[in-house]
Amino acid sequence: MEINMSDIMLHISDNLDKKQRSQFETEMRDQTGVIALGYHESRPHLMIVEYNRDTTNSQNLLYAAKDHGLSAKLVGML
Repeated sequence: MEINMSDIMLHISDNLDKKQRSQFETEMRDQTGVIALGYHESRPHLMIVEYNRDTTNSQNLLYAAKDHGLSAKLVGML
């Protein structure tokens, strides 16, 4: 079975400590269609999310971040 994968980059304006970032990662991983995600330690305000295009889309993932109470923007498709 082929998976139609895409990647996006989210910019999180809020300053999250490691615990808050971990909680947010867990919530994002629980979103339908999310395959993987991660941060770069030197740029913790940027999150890359890999997802299955057949089950979700970039706007759903952006809304999930906003529903978590974060100031987030979609800054790019990778």
